[in-house]
Amino acid sequence: MRFHTRPTFRRTAITAALLAVATALFLFLFSHGRDERLFEQLADDLFLSEMTANTLNMHYTLAFPEDFGIQEYEAILPCYSFDDDLSALTQTENLLNRLRDLNESRLSDRNRYTLTLLENTLENSLALSNYPYYEEPLSPSSGMQSQLPILLAEYTFRSVRDVEDYLDILDQTDEYFEALLLYEQEKADVGLLMPSVSLLQVVEQCDTILTKEELDSGTHFLQTTFAERLEGLIADGKLTSQKAESYQALNDRLLRTVMLPAYEALGDGLLVLEDPAIPLRGLAAQPDGAAYYEQLLISQTGSYRPVSEIKEMVVTKLYEEYQNLLDILSETPDLVNVPYDTLLEQEFPYKNAAEMLVDLQKRMSADFPPLDANEPLPGVAVKAVSENLQDYCAPAFYLTPPLDDTSSNAIYINEKSTPAGLELYTTLAHEGYPGHMYQSVYHNRNTMDASDDSSNHVRELLWYGGYLEGWALYVEFISYDYASQLYQEIGTADSSTTNTMSAAIQLIKHDRSLQLSLYSLIDIMIHYENASKEQVANLLHNFGISSKTAVSAIYEYIVEEPTNYLKYYLGYLEILELKETARELWGNNYSDYEFHTFFLDCGPADFTFLEERLAELEVK
Repeated sequence: MRFHTRPTFRRTAITAALLAVATALFLFLFSHGRDERLFEQLADDLFLSEMTANTLNMHYTLAFPEDFGIQEYEAILPCYSFDDDLSALTQTENLLNRLRDLNESRLSDRNRYTLTLLENTLENSLALSNYPYYEEPLSPSSGMQSQLPILLAEYTFRSVRDVEDYLDILDQTDEYFEALLLYEQEKADVGLLMPSVSLLQVVEQCDTILTKEELDSGTHFLQTTFAERLEGLIADGKLTSQKAESYQALNDRLLRTVMLPAYEALGDGLLVLEDPAIPLRGLAAQPDGAAYYEQLLISQTGSYRPVSEIKEMVVTKLYEEYQNLLDILSETPDLVNVPYDTLLEQEFPYKNAAEMLVDLQKRMSADFPPLDANEPLPGVAVKAVSENLQDYCAPAFYLTPPLDDTSSNAIYINEKSTPAGLELYTTLAHEGYPGHMYQSVYHNRNTMDASDDSSNHVRELLWYGGYLEGWALYVEFISYDYASQLYQEIGTADSSTTNTMSAAIQLIKHDRSLQLSLYSLIDIMIHYENASKEQVANLLHNFGISSKTAVSAIYEYIVEEPTNYLKYYLGYLEILELKETARELWGNNYSDYEFHTFFLDCGPADFTFLEERLAELEVK
């Protein structure tokens, strides 16, 4: 870490009394300024070192690194190493000690805020380091074997340097996957290898995500998207056609000779490790699994509540939603015998994603703060997930834009698992307006407006899953109300039909909330209470889920993705708690608009700190 040198002063011939006063004033001002400057230096150095240590992360965080003082760097795709992890742990401890030595009262409000968040994140990181082999980077549902190709396919080419960085990263994928396999081997040595059923899914992905047949035909998405991005540079006059052809040839060669063998070696290596005797079970079945789960919950959700309190919140909401469903069905008995899939397949007023996003943007305007009026509205492309990845991807996802370029955004829809109509509308609310895209653009533009305070760029390194996913789920539920409004506005000749459709939408909304609360409860049962598959099956049966296939799929996914449902649902419940607190504190001055502005302006952050911030606003 670098420090500013202490400034020196030349004394002039002044009286002793005046000198004493001047000295005292200088020492007072310097002591206060020192902590501010030291924090800013530590924050800047951490941000720059993290950016230059991982080119993939840097590219998705900064569109133009040179504007942030990053002129020279080497393209790096960091690989796992036990020794490197130990070194990073020591560095984290040293940085945390330096931050703790600072006098918070001598920092600006903005820097004090960042300092607290940074300290909390580093403390969580150190706590998780006590469980070095519990993480699973090759999860069948969200592992790097399926995530890396997506990140490579969406790697924006703004300059020739971006193309060369991309190719350098591609050239390192063999070492990257080799290191992941090493980690899995070490997990196996300590008895924490993933169960056979999960491992074989990963092997299948390694065999199908990248194939020789597709590469030979030139149709793989890592070939077609690469060519499309080069065409953009050619059109902008930044690249000649001849140079583009050489880059395409190099991309094809690296895919064939580096990345394809890397996938094959990873799949083969995992098969060697496979142990059919390893059962599919939760973290609580492992020696320190429950303790790890507690810390993982904090890290993933940003909630510091004890697990018992979280479970109580989830169960309370579960019964509340169950009652909501009963109330809707009692008021609209015609819905009782209508299959759930039939409700989802009802004719929806808007047929395509573009129309839906426009409608969502219009309806949110009264209750959400606008994006910076001095900036153009962000563009958004809705893309289909490649067929190679449909079986391994979420129903939809959004790739966050760089801090300094929010002009282009991409929402991916997995057409295999996300139908059209109402479900597409609410999915676009979750991923687009007023969900992830709106939240990300709002945050990035506000951060860049405060670019004079560069030390706060370090906050881009801090990740708060509960804040981010909780918000997306929170506004998704609001979008069901928007859909009800839409049907009311359009209306039909038969008002009873319109009312029935509105009731059906509300039924679907509360049913989705009930399911997520149920799965969140199961997450706690499996990973903290060591519930068996039979216990989970009994609970699901009580809520009408009795198919063995469905039960197995739910159990398997939750085992493989601990805290994932809680990242969404607990985040959502925490937002509802904050909202209720705001109502109590602000009284007649409360509005959804003001609450949403507070939440967006103060984040991303953990919920304890947001609650404290809310109380401070009341004091002021």
